[in-house]
Amino acid sequence: MTMLLTIVIIAAALAVGLFANQVRRRRRAAAGGGDGEEASVSDLVSPLETLAVLLVAFVIVLAAESFGSAAAAVEAEAGRVDQLYEVADYAPEPQREHLQAAAVCYARAIQAAEWPLMAEGGEKSPVASVWSSGFRTHFKELAHRDDPTFDLLVEADDERSKARQTRISEASPAIPPSVYWFMVVALAATVGAFAFGLPRDRGPSHLTLLCVLAVLFTGSLLLIEDIDTPFSGQIKITSETMAQTAQDISEDYATDHPDGTLPCDAGGARV
Repeated sequence: MTMLLTIVIIAAALAVGLFANQVRRRRRAAAGGGDGEEASVSDLVSPLETLAVLLVAFVIVLAAESFGSAAAAVEAEAGRVDQLYEVADYAPEPQREHLQAAAVCYARAIQAAEWPLMAEGGEKSPVASVWSSGFRTHFKELAHRDDPTFDLLVEADDERSKARQTRISEASPAIPPSVYWFMVVALAATVGAFAFGLPRDRGPSHLTLLCVLAVLFTGSLLLIEDIDTPFSGQIKITSETMAQTAQDISEDYATDHPDGTLPCDAGGARV
């Protein structure tokens, strides 16, 4: 809906500007006037153009930073889950098997249960939270035994938790709707002003360049709107990294514990 409305606003601004330009030309031609207004129109369009370009640049940077943070958090979370599984290999039984099983189930739950929530703005899935809470239960058991792996496991889990929280927070748009629509209005006004200020002796090149400008402005807005929601849209962050981690540690678990049974299904739900 946002994309469609953005296109409509820019197209309407272009049409209104061209129509107003025609009306102005006819009136001046009927009055026998020249092109004395051209300089004044250009003077008015110039600061508007500067404002529009600065707004687009600022918002693109903001959206790109949010997208980059989300991508980095996804990579970090998958890496910390893999690290937690590997460090747990040095823990004594039965905590070793329990922690590694919880790591496998957590990775599966993130991919199957929590990832779809990212496209809706970000929300923790209780299916995944069951396993992250289980980590801390097993950590307490190791703490009581003064196990040397305790600190390493806690550190890996803390980094995993921070990465997960960052991923969830970055799922929400970083650009407030008021800022986005102010930018749309500014760009629409710029396109309309350019159309209004076209010279009387304009040729096909003027209209072509004006249409290219309108398309570029519209494309910039659509790009911003798309990357500002990093887990949905045409340009999005997929769960491939976590899926790969889940597959790798699932295979490791089958090798390390041939007689063990995972306490979850393929989607990470407890069985």
